[in-house]
Amino acid sequence: MAEGRLAGRAAMITGAGDGIGEGMARRFAAEGAAVLVADIDEEKGEAVARALREMGTRAAFRRCDVTDRAMITGVVAACVEEFGSIDILVNNAYRGAGMSRIETKSDELFAASLNINLYAVKWSMEAAFPHMRQRGWGRVINIGSLNGVNAHMGSAEYNVGKEALRAYTRSAAREWAPYGICANIICPAAVSASYRKFQAMQPEVAKASAAVNPMGRMGDPEKDIGGVALFLASEDARYLTGNTLFVDGGAHINGVVWIPDYGPEE
Repeated sequence: MAEGRLAGRAAMITGAGDGIGEGMARRFAAEGAAVLVADIDEEKGEAVARALREMGTRAAFRRCDVTDRAMITGVVAACVEEFGSIDILVNNAYRGAGMSRIETKSDELFAASLNINLYAVKWSMEAAFPHMRQRGWGRVINIGSLNGVNAHMGSAEYNVGKEALRAYTRSAAREWAPYGICANIICPAAVSASYRKFQAMQPEVAKASAAVNPMGRMGDPEKDIGGVALFLASEDARYLTGNTLFVDGGAHINGVVWIPDYGPEE
């Protein structure tokens, strides 16, 4: 029988094939949770699930495009079928669109951001809710972003989507608290899959942003972000809901001090 702070619990994590999602999956597995790895990338997702099983926990992979409502609700059902419950739901999946000036961004770009950052989370939470309510226990951990909090330049559609997610999470926390369901947001600063892409596109800006972090570095997905996610997923966080935790080495304290270079004004 698995031992640890999450022993007997089943977790579903979207975007778990890499970066922060993988880091949280590994941390949960180390504490005894059964983990459903959901990711659009089959090769990466299968590899993570296999690695978790090698750690001695139950784990499975399901391919999931979170912008497809039927697919994500089906993955929630698969978690319940595979492990008997869905106790912990982590919405982490993300798809970037690059950086550009706010006046150049189309309605379609904003709609796509809301689809993945808000509606996909809404659909997974709605699917998980009846199971959590029936058990009288649940943890929802949604991954927000400092981008919206600090109004990062170049990513207005993403900022809006993540701030909408925070509002939705707080509303769910208020309404679902009587059922023993806690819903919280993590705004991380870590070497995630999206950060590596940003680093490749704008290495000097990425270097500058890490340099001004009070701790002088970007976080580790497993050790830094995964540890806080573990706390939120555990019984220790039973009286904490509707909160935003800035797991960022203090980066939110002084806001953004760099300006990205995304081309001249037209």
